[in-house]
Amino acid sequence: MSVRLSTVRFKRDVLILLLLVGCVGCDQLTKDVAQQYLAFEPPRSWFHDTVRLEYAENTGAFLSLGSGFSEWLRVILFQVFPALWLLGLAIFLFVAKQIPPLSVIAWSFVLSGGMGNLLDRLLHEGRVIDFMNVGIGSLRTGIFNVADVCITIGVSLLVLGILQRSPVSVNG
Repeated sequence: MSVRLSTVRFKRDVLILLLLVGCVGCDQLTKDVAQQYLAFEPPRSWFHDTVRLEYAENTGAFLSLGSGFSEWLRVILFQVFPALWLLGLAIFLFVAKQIPPLSVIAWSFVLSGGMGNLLDRLLHEGRVIDFMNVGIGSLRTGIFNVADVCITIGVSLLVLGILQRSPVSVNG
């Protein structure tokens, strides 16, 4: 039983590392490409402006929330706190004995996205590179990046896992 448990944990750890390397690598690669080909250029649009690529640097959080904060507060809120939280999440993922597979995948996506954006802040003086925007007409998302997509996938999988465990009761 001990050998089986160690094999399962090894496979889980490899899965976590593959997701981390793949997601963070894809995030950083696409941000480099965006910086090289989209900065100082007009936005590029496809499918009747449903998909738009435009370069932006965000000093805040989601939808630039907090971008007007002082620099020291932004460092604490957007670098120090997330770094500690991500370290805790990584330790949890690698140390916890039993985590459902869907939760491992979900939290690995969240960790990957968080690491991608934190890496950006450390490399670009507190800024995150964003470059994707989708929508129809005036109904649009904010500008985002691959790390944000990873976080969204992870949170969606966590919600899916919760919904699968909680049967919906309808009283008629």
